Amino acid sequence: MNPMDKFMQTAIDEALKGLAEGGIPIGSALVKDGKLVASGRNKRVQEKNPILHGEMDCLNNAGRIGSYKGTVIYSTLMPCYMCAGTIVQFKIPMVVVGESRTFPGARKFMEEHGVEVIDLDLPECVAMMEDFIAAKPELWNEDIGE
Repeated sequence: MNPMDKFMQTAIDEALKGLAEGGIPIGSALVKDGKLVASGRNKRVQEKNPILHGEMDCLNNAGRIGSYKGTVIYSTLMPCYMCAGTIVQFKIPMVVVGESRTFPGARKFMEEHGVEVIDLDLPECVAMMEDFIAAKPELWNEDIGE
């Protein structure tokens, strides 16, 4: 297993924890210089916090790390504009995503701001979101502002 798989697996594990808690199954992991700094998951439902998306929870859990040079943020789903704005603001150079089929997110916005975006298009991530959206469309629509 290469390191990319290991860190994406951390994000997937977080997403599954969120789902088990009654939340939205989106997980994230922040890596710096090849080492896991923090992970997180979408906790909007659990903590009644509208901005606690997976990437936001992950960055919050990382705390103040100084420079984000040499970091990669992993997310099971393409980041939305809010999370992408934070990624751009902190100058996180690379985002690795599990999938963007169920939600296209803000890929172009991140790329226009110099962020390298890698979409792994993992069937496991697609299935996790498709199943969730089918089961709880109202929660999903709330999450994406529909």
